[in-house]
Amino acid sequence: MNERRQKTLGFVSAQCFVEGVAGAYLYSTACSEPTLYSSTYAAMTRSLYGELNRMEDGVRIDWAGYINSFQDDDGLYRDPAIWDQGWYAGDPLWCGRSHLTCHVVTALACLGGSAPKPMTFLDPWRDADRMRKWLGERDWGERVAWTGNEIMNIGTLLQYARDFHNDNAAGRAVSAMLDWLAENHIGAETGIWGDLDVTDPVQRSQAVQAAYHWWPLFFYDDRPIPHIERAIDTVLSTQNAAGGFGWNAPSSSERPPSSACEDIDSIDPLCRMMQRTDYRCDDIETALRHAAKWVLTNQMGDGGFVFVLDQPFEYGHPQLRGETNRGAMFPTWFRTLSLALIGKALPNHPLGQIRWTFTQCPGMQFWCGTMEEEDG
Repeated sequence: MNERRQKTLGFVSAQCFVEGVAGAYLYSTACSEPTLYSSTYAAMTRSLYGELNRMEDGVRIDWAGYINSFQDDDGLYRDPAIWDQGWYAGDPLWCGRSHLTCHVVTALACLGGSAPKPMTFLDPWRDADRMRKWLGERDWGERVAWTGNEIMNIGTLLQYARDFHNDNAAGRAVSAMLDWLAENHIGAETGIWGDLDVTDPVQRSQAVQAAYHWWPLFFYDDRPIPHIERAIDTVLSTQNAAGGFGWNAPSSSERPPSSACEDIDSIDPLCRMMQRTDYRCDDIETALRHAAKWVLTNQMGDGGFVFVLDQPFEYGHPQLRGETNRGAMFPTWFRTLSLALIGKALPNHPLGQIRWTFTQCPGMQFWCGTMEEEDG
């Protein structure tokens, strides 16, 4: 495992845009301009392996300063390299500045920094009644996965405003959000949200991908997971024969394509839920061991990981492109986070012998509701 660690960190270091300039990273060798997303992926990946702790304070401070130079007056972060282009045209709530900012605040926490400007962007969601109305207006049907991103982005930033900016109204809004989610559009027989047909493996996977974006909000605030046993049943049923969790290929495929998103969207809840209940723990461990082998299969010779094996993937913009079977920054971070979660959930697994470092911040890179830094 130490060799894999060195390969991963070597890949991340190789994407540094200008040696000696803290924070500027390319997404992959296919890209020519540094992007803010890539800077966050570098910080979060290096933090998971504890490498940032060995960095000089001045370098971390400069890196955080570089990131904070991209903050707008409304508190969100804007990357001029991708702004208003591709997926990011019109600043959509599911993948625009709010999505980028959720990554930024975690990266800043990894670096020992924080967002200096208050998030006035959140004003429309600070009122509990307006929050409930907004939630009711989301798409709980065919586009429930997009709704997943929208709600996670707002919920994560409200938690951040509450905990890092002492915003009490944001805290009340988060409570209203979680109360609403616990009672609306959730199936008592499935433990997941939305109106998709969970008897179909593709739609079931999509529904779990949506739910993944809300469960961390519950875990971070140490709230009960609604219908947790049924949720475990549903998530376990998303695993394919290869050990991943993608279902967009014929069942006869020996290695069905399984994306970094599809994989972590089931790995993360399984790792966290087994900390809350003994229900089907043996089955969860078996599934996670199988998943660990699959995730490691996605590490390439250059040390980075791919989003989907044997396919290129562009994350909504040409400067966020990974070529076929060549490492890229987003999947390298997301798949490393998958391995770290498995390591924390299965201390007797080889991944459990690594001193993973989790971060005191809402989002995805904390460990099971604790507000204290974990370094394994």
